[in-house]
Amino acid sequence: MSLSLRLALPTARPVPLLRPRARNAGCPPAPPASALRTDALRGCASLPLKPQPLGAVRPCRRRGSAAVCHASAYLSPPTMQWVSAAAAAVLFLAKGTGIHKPFLVPLFALQAPSSVISWIKSEYGLWTAFLALLVRLFFSVPGELELPLSTMLLVSVAPYQVMNLRGTQGGAIVSLALTAYLAFQHFTRTGGIGKAFDQGSIIATVAIICITVVNVILLLPLF
Repeated sequence: MSLSLRLALPTARPVPLLRPRARNAGCPPAPPASALRTDALRGCASLPLKPQPLGAVRPCRRRGSAAVCHASAYLSPPTMQWVSAAAAAVLFLAKGTGIHKPFLVPLFALQAPSSVISWIKSEYGLWTAFLALLVRLFFSVPGELELPLSTMLLVSVAPYQVMNLRGTQGGAIVSLALTAYLAFQHFTRTGGIGKAFDQGSIIATVAIICITVVNVILLLPLF
């Protein structure tokens, strides 16, 4: 007697294909994704730009129907103020120039960065100026250090009406006038532009040029 076993293997049934539903005649076709992105960018570019305070760098500007983004951190007002403060500090100690250095004191007070002014007006700055003044009264101090001390005292006791000129159009005009007078003194007393770049005067000449260029750059956005 023979037994026969048959294995019934399941066969894969064909999957029915879903037909796309017919679109309604009244509904327009959906726009492609690229068109949506383009419309979104155009909508953002058409929005009005918010006014920004003095010293802030606008990351974007409008050109036609597109927004062009740029980064000008190297020419921002805080950076230019640091360059002006460094150049004024160099002129405080420079010897190869014939300028009237007390004019640098109000120029520094008007163009120094806000962090430097805040530190001078803080308790640490007041104690530094007080101790330096005590040393000046009882000991001999080099003449190059008297101007930095005078600058700290001027900033410390200056009324707020004077310090409010910082960052304004009037303060920028006063700073540019002081810078132009110092540049005129320097190039006149050194014997001309050619002799101003001699070995003994080149550092002061570069500092004068830096201060002049910085003041022009800081004045242009205020008009």
